[in-house]
Amino acid sequence: MAGKNSPQRSSRRRVALRDGEPTYRVLGLVIHSVDRALTSYDWRGQERIPATGGALVVANHISNYDPLALGDFLIWSGRWPRFLGKSDLWKVPVVRFFAKGCRQIPVERNSARAVDSLQAARDALDEGEMVVIYPEGTVGTDPEGWPMTGRTGAARLALDTRCPVIPVGQWGAQQILPGKKVGIPKFFPRPTLRMNVGEPLDLSDLYDHPDRHLAVRVATERMLDAITGLVGELREEQPPADRYDVRKKARVPKGPRTV
Repeated sequence: MAGKNSPQRSSRRRVALRDGEPTYRVLGLVIHSVDRALTSYDWRGQERIPATGGALVVANHISNYDPLALGDFLIWSGRWPRFLGKSDLWKVPVVRFFAKGCRQIPVERNSARAVDSLQAARDALDEGEMVVIYPEGTVGTDPEGWPMTGRTGAARLALDTRCPVIPVGQWGAQQILPGKKVGIPKFFPRPTLRMNVGEPLDLSDLYDHPDRHLAVRVATERMLDAITGLVGELREEQPPADRYDVRKKARVPKGPRTV
């Protein structure tokens, strides 16, 4: 477990302060100051965050606050992440300023331009950057709070780039901003922002599989399984055997894990 004063976190602090664009450094320090003052940390597995090189972080999406919490964690693990986020955020003046200044990647959902965001993410990974994507594609609505069924973007990125895929389970940000709507953050009672990093996923058996559609489905399920297991460790609960499907508004059997 890694907390506020852990050796792992301290050893990477200089990297976080030295690197990154000026706007990103300012935003990162502001968010960190707020989180440090108003929340507690339970950070696990920081040593599994690659110090350099392209890497794809896949995580569960539990709140509109969790990108800030996850970003804080990754920055203080020594990396400046680039998140894929819905393009609507770029229409909000203040958000647009920081999103552009921090070189985040807008996603045009349900349009032909959606492929452009994946290409931008591929380019970032090829250039040795860390990219964060939520396999669920949106803030989760599972009534029990577990990761939902996934979309295919994360799996396609992973199979196309063959970069390390780092699963992260998170918990606690939903206490600050519950649900999908943006409101006034709630920091009382004091929340604990929990992060749990797993071992890199082995997807090598899927890279050259002749059935691309099946390979993407299997990769997606492996990502969600890994994330769900990490969330279960944080919650100290056994995850359900099925998965919530937001389109069907019901729990459904999980998909394939092997090809």
